[in-house]
Amino acid sequence: MGIDSFCSLDGSDPFWDWNRTWQTHNPDLTPCFQNTVLVWIPCLYLWLSAPFYILYLKRNDRGYICMTHLNRAKTLLATFLIQYERMKGVQSSGVMLNFWLVALVCATVTFRSKILHEILKMLFGLSFQPASVNVFKYTTFYIYYTMLLISLILACLSDQPPLFSQAVKDSNPCPELGASFLSRITFWWITGLMVIGYKRPLEEKDLWSLNTEDKSEKVVPQLVRRWDQECNKTLYSPKRAAKGEKKEGQPIEESEILLAKTLQKTGEPSLFCALCRTFGPYFLVSSLYKIIHDILMFVGPEILRLLIQFVNDSSAPTWHGYFYTTLLLVCTCVQTLILQKYFHVCFVTGMRLRTAIVGAVYRKVSALVITNAARRTSTVGEIVNLMSVDAQRFMDLITYINMIWSAPLQVILALYFLWQNLGPSVLAGVAVMVLMVPLNAVIAMKTKTYQVAQMKSKDNRIKLMNEVLNGIKVLKLYAWELAFKDKVSAIRESELRVLMKTVVSFDDICFCHLVSFTKVALSTFAVYVLVDDHNILDAQKAFVSLALFNILRFPLNMLPMVISSMVQASVSMKRLRVFLSHEELDEDNVERPAITACESSDSIWKSGIKQMINVRVPEGAFVAVVGHVGSGKSSLLSALLGEMQKQEGSVSIKGSVAYVPQQAWIQNATLKDNILFGREAKDSWYEKVVEACALLPDLEVLPGGDLTEIGEKGVNLSGGQKQRVSVARAVYCNCAVYLLDDPLSAVDAHVGKHIFEKVIGPQGLLQGRTRVLVTHGLSFLPQADLILVMVDGEITEMGSYTELLGRQGAFAEFLRTYASTEQEEVEESVGGEAGLLVSELLSSNDVAAAKTTKSTEAARLTEADKANTGRVKLSVFWEYMKAIGLPLSIFSIFLFFCHHLSSLGSNYWLSLWTDDPVINNTQPNREMRLGVYGAFGLTQVFWYSVTVSVGGILASRYLHQTMLYNVLRSPMSFFERTPSGNLVNRFAKETDTIDTVIPSIIKMFMGSMFNVLGSCAVILIATPLVAIIIPPLGLLYFFVQRFYVASSRQLKRLESVSRSPVYTHFNETLLGTSVIRAFGEQQRFIRESDGRVDHNQTAYFPSIVANRWLAVRLEFVGNCIVTFAALFAVMARDSLSPGIMGLSISYALQVTTSLNWLVRMSSEVETNIVAVEKVKEYGDTEKEAEWRLEHSTLPAGWPTTGHIEIRNFGLRYREDLELAISDISVNIEGGEKVGIVGRTGAGKSSLTLGLFRIIEAAQGEICIDGVNIAKLGLHELRSRITIIPQDPVLFSGSLRMNLDPFDGYTDEEVWRALELAHLKNFVSGLPDKLNHECSEGGENLSLGQRQLVCLARALLRKTKILVLDEATAAVDLETDNLIQSTIRTQFEDCTVLTIAHRLNTIMDYTRVLVLDKGHMAEFGSPSNLIAKKGIFYKMAKDSGLV
Repeated sequence: MGIDSFCSLDGSDPFWDWNRTWQTHNPDLTPCFQNTVLVWIPCLYLWLSAPFYILYLKRNDRGYICMTHLNRAKTLLATFLIQYERMKGVQSSGVMLNFWLVALVCATVTFRSKILHEILKMLFGLSFQPASVNVFKYTTFYIYYTMLLISLILACLSDQPPLFSQAVKDSNPCPELGASFLSRITFWWITGLMVIGYKRPLEEKDLWSLNTEDKSEKVVPQLVRRWDQECNKTLYSPKRAAKGEKKEGQPIEESEILLAKTLQKTGEPSLFCALCRTFGPYFLVSSLYKIIHDILMFVGPEILRLLIQFVNDSSAPTWHGYFYTTLLLVCTCVQTLILQKYFHVCFVTGMRLRTAIVGAVYRKVSALVITNAARRTSTVGEIVNLMSVDAQRFMDLITYINMIWSAPLQVILALYFLWQNLGPSVLAGVAVMVLMVPLNAVIAMKTKTYQVAQMKSKDNRIKLMNEVLNGIKVLKLYAWELAFKDKVSAIRESELRVLMKTVVSFDDICFCHLVSFTKVALSTFAVYVLVDDHNILDAQKAFVSLALFNILRFPLNMLPMVISSMVQASVSMKRLRVFLSHEELDEDNVERPAITACESSDSIWKSGIKQMINVRVPEGAFVAVVGHVGSGKSSLLSALLGEMQKQEGSVSIKGSVAYVPQQAWIQNATLKDNILFGREAKDSWYEKVVEACALLPDLEVLPGGDLTEIGEKGVNLSGGQKQRVSVARAVYCNCAVYLLDDPLSAVDAHVGKHIFEKVIGPQGLLQGRTRVLVTHGLSFLPQADLILVMVDGEITEMGSYTELLGRQGAFAEFLRTYASTEQEEVEESVGGEAGLLVSELLSSNDVAAAKTTKSTEAARLTEADKANTGRVKLSVFWEYMKAIGLPLSIFSIFLFFCHHLSSLGSNYWLSLWTDDPVINNTQPNREMRLGVYGAFGLTQVFWYSVTVSVGGILASRYLHQTMLYNVLRSPMSFFERTPSGNLVNRFAKETDTIDTVIPSIIKMFMGSMFNVLGSCAVILIATPLVAIIIPPLGLLYFFVQRFYVASSRQLKRLESVSRSPVYTHFNETLLGTSVIRAFGEQQRFIRESDGRVDHNQTAYFPSIVANRWLAVRLEFVGNCIVTFAALFAVMARDSLSPGIMGLSISYALQVTTSLNWLVRMSSEVETNIVAVEKVKEYGDTEKEAEWRLEHSTLPAGWPTTGHIEIRNFGLRYREDLELAISDISVNIEGGEKVGIVGRTGAGKSSLTLGLFRIIEAAQGEICIDGVNIAKLGLHELRSRITIIPQDPVLFSGSLRMNLDPFDGYTDEEVWRALELAHLKNFVSGLPDKLNHECSEGGENLSLGQRQLVCLARALLRKTKILVLDEATAAVDLETDNLIQSTIRTQFEDCTVLTIAHRLNTIMDYTRVLVLDKGHMAEFGSPSNLIAKKGIFYKMAKDSGLV
């Protein structure tokens, strides 16, 4: 009574009156309620939200918005908050819009009441009482109402951007920040992009810039900082201090060591905690959205209960039905908006997470803090998988992670409402669910085991593919493609076997949930009707329970996905944690003093250099390091660079360092960019460097001059050109200390001499700088200030050239033995003769001329991954179905149909059961009804899931095998044009999509499609009037779907295309870590990687927003179907049975979700089937000739004599380029030894490529023993001739596999080959002998040892024709002598073609072929050519041989 007396003293105006408000045909609220509650609600909302909102504004300052007319208009109506928002840069406020909306709704009730009151007075003729009308009160209320309406409209509009905001600076900013609140919650702000995408295929230029908070520069440092904090917290640090010494150099106390050891064991750093602390705060917002959404989910069944109650109660006012229908519409729409905001937060978090993980992994590897030893434990394949597959796993989990608490919450709420509905019978259903939990747990544990095994196989496969792609040229030269195809296929088969077990386990979980859901409903209804004869299963109980069971189905169905996702993510988490915890390089390995004028070391290193080393190099000195293969020369330079783990002692280097590695590292960039290497362009200095490094003639030959794009790993440069570019890069950087690891071995003697004189020597560009040169060339030693002689990792002698000669030690002995052929050259050098004039060697054209005359089109080499446009062709789907197998595809569809028909039948049967008449408080046929209902439930088989999974694996196997075969069959030009990142992307990400993503999406698509068709059929049967609405809604649905897919598909393609450069850059970085570290360019490479990741995310971000845009619109269509189903049911309540109405609305409640899933899955199918399109595209690229001809007439022992006849031969590298070599006619008799010489780029290697048909002839022909090689199968040709290539390539695997991948030779033959290759002692000393595991790229062997392994391969094959392509460039003179003597004895009766830089190796050959600019310049015996005094004579003179 208290509140009523508050309203009016006499009680005439009560606070609440049910008769006036609810139990009437014309409802209205009491004036007291209107004047109190409806006035307080908006104010309470604002008072409660204002403190939190002000705090949020204080923490998120976006700048200052200038005063505008819109702002002034808003300010008139709500001064304080609006002005504070303006000062904090808020362009559109959700808090204020909601306030005006709530205020307007509350005022609308009063507005309606006042209008109604006036109408009633007019109807009953009471208008003659003017005193009862308060004109002022009415007028002010109408003005207030109008102002509320204006305020709401103004609040819907967005203000201008704040001053100095990112949006103002950016040319194409993301419109999200400037969008109004309404636009943001409905995702209307992306519509502009979608319209462009619908009109024409989207291009990169259409995409917006990333928001600042999503960029790598913001996201990655946060995770790295949190990870470092975790490492410090657990007293674990990847950085290792040198053993036995503190940073200050004081000895560590024994107690400290013991303490450190015990602390070390306190635990490992938690990557999970680091991720939570980095992304948790933003992600918590999604949890808030999820709670609200979960509660709203249960409003639907409650309204369904009220609607069935309304149909049963014929005395209920009609407006109740319309009220329930409106309430249903409002609740479903709010639910839609909140769910989509939840998903948006989840996906943005996932995107940031992926950016952070990729950035952290890149910083760990390429920046180049991880030690080489630790790097070897993580293969390239594994690291690529960390960046692609594992990062993706985290993104997938983020979407479902809230289900960990949300699923139990939904289950508890559902069970609560079911208890209200059916009482204790629900416990039967709960018992079934509880019994299923341990079974699921066991299957989940098995799945995790399979997942770990599958990832291991995937890593191994990617690692091997990476090596195959890096060493493809060697594979083709040796005709080893099939051996490696079989190796990859074997790994793939083991991967697919594990995948089969994984999907079967997952299908088991799905089966358990499906069975459990059917059994839950069946057992609950059975117990309810059997426990008491008076328990009647009416429509209200059955269909409200069924709606609740459907809600219950979602968390139960999601649980296996969440478990699977968590299992996958936990495996990925562990892999990432282990990788990020790898040992890091100690920054103190090398000290950089500011004052010391020297470079000194007094140290022991972990590997390579075993002994104590003491050396001091004065500033500006020229030091030469000599020694046999494997003596530790390169290790010494690595130690000086800080690349090796220092055990004790100290190393200090003064000034900046430049490094030239033994194997040149070339970037996929223009030649000029390779030389500048991120430095500022200085034309005069650049021209000096190019001229000094003998690159001018190359600039003339290259199609685009110095703007020619160099392929990955320098594929379109010869070995000598690559090395000279590498030297030019170092020289251009203008550093204080130069570490040169045998850079002159890959160039001709005369070019080497030129570079030495112009660059390295006392008069070169580097005079006055400290130079440490590892060399095998004796001619340079007399000019060295200091020579270090290394044997087995120890410096045995040290001193100047004359000092060492005078000592008559090992160095003098070495010189006497191996330098006789170079003695004259040495004397020349000592005498200071100028050598060959540059004008004779180099073109007089300067760099500028070389640059300007070339076409930029010809300069391009690599082709970026192109995005296809338009709809995915039906042929792609057809290809996928054929890959599965048509009978299996059709059978799977049939099983889907049977499953859903059975489900539909069981629910229809339930509606008939609920409409059974009640006789004496009981339903007579309930046992029969229950039996049939149970039978329907049991026939809902799950085999459709297994057939799709098996079909997916069959398709995946077929597509991978086809792609692998097609890639291996591609010519070398294909690999030069295609970045390896593209290919790795196909074998990693796209294959993973085909393996796991496509089958699961197909299952969900088929399920959603049959659900939608079933729902529409039921609604049409129940309320035929809906037939009026379904066609227009169907058209709207179809248009929205097509409108969306046009953009979504293209965004997916752009995202896929922009992903490849991330991996390409990563691969490139991995190969050049030591160079990048030496030059101190880590930050530039990190920025480049971040830029590529951000570029990839600019395509991904719109695609996730487009998904939300679609979901909002589709769920609106679904909400309309629900509303109309309820509306027509209300209208036809007199002719409709409660059972049919309950069935109709319970299916209508499902249709929203099903529609949403159908479009999402149809677009997901279309966007993910792009993976099949990408994999299949390599089937259409050009292919090499057949490996083996079917009807080959080639004799078994061919070639028998090794006679080679080259007639008018010419070839070109690409169709649009000129001939690289032309008009070469040579006749070489069997058993002849022919040397091929010429300046770098003259066409020497091109001729051998023609001989092996790596490049097909453009003119003329080559005949071997009278057989035209163009008419042979490639493997028939390549397996019968042997090459020792320029770059010694080894693959990870045993040493024996590297020598004989086909297992065609006995162990005795292999040992014999090793003995002849001078490797027997080395291999015998290894613990595993022939089974010694070579690391990736053979990194655990020195370059010289790798070259000897290549020699052993040749000795093992022992064919009649042997080609040596600069094969001894990387070995010392002693080893070179050994190789040459082996070749002379073992290949005595064979035809030997040698491309040589060291002319002394071919002076005793039968004949020499001299090439110049692609033409044959001279051909004859060495003595005749010297007598002619032509090109060969000049070259011999340069080498000191005449």
